[in-house]
Amino acid sequence: MNPTFRILVVEDEPRIAALVCDNLEAEGYSTLHAADGEAALRAAHGGGIDLILLDVMLPNIDGFEVCRRIRAEGNRLPILFLTARDLPQDRVEGLKTGGDDYLVKPFHLDELLARVAALLRRSSWVESPRTTGKVTIAAGWVDFSTFEASGADGNIETLSSKEIGILKLLREAHGAVITRDEILDHVWGEEAEPTPRTIDNFIVRLRKKFETDAASPKHILTVRGKGYRLN
Repeated sequence: MNPTFRILVVEDEPRIAALVCDNLEAEGYSTLHAADGEAALRAAHGGGIDLILLDVMLPNIDGFEVCRRIRAEGNRLPILFLTARDLPQDRVEGLKTGGDDYLVKPFHLDELLARVAALLRRSSWVESPRTTGKVTIAAGWVDFSTFEASGADGNIETLSSKEIGILKLLREAHGAVITRDEILDHVWGEEAEPTPRTIDNFIVRLRKKFETDAASPKHILTVRGKGYRLN
């Protein structure tokens, strides 16, 4: 148990909020409850939050918009959507707005707790001091402290936590090959495992950002049958 982690539970249904908060506190976490989107934004602005559990259907401002505003401010703390909306387009919208994971109600508490632990563990690794500050990646640069990056075209944007996680893993390998299993373990943790194609798509996106010629990469390389490495 780790009582130093503080989790913001954004849920307008009192019974569900109490259930989630009670179980998180039983695991040693500290919790804070917000019943609507405006209260969630105020709590996020107050700082001291390590993870947000965010319902989608909220009064005033929905969860997608809350996430969108938090990310627009450059805040990279992990966000896990908890929602009854289980359509594929809802999951895609949640991830596109900057969410890190998406769990559909009703959910098993054991799965929720496992995902919370995985997100906190991954967040702690991504933000660990081993790789921080601005470093060169291919034809651009990445700031591992702010998640900002400049690609080969010179445009500056904020990368997702998974993009940052993959780049950090590749850089810390110092040219050694990183397997898909290692990427899954460090970047996806205990989330539902993506297909190999999903990881390939992330690599393609990173090449398009940082390689001068993404079709003939010279830095973010595939090692056939093994994985990837950063040259």
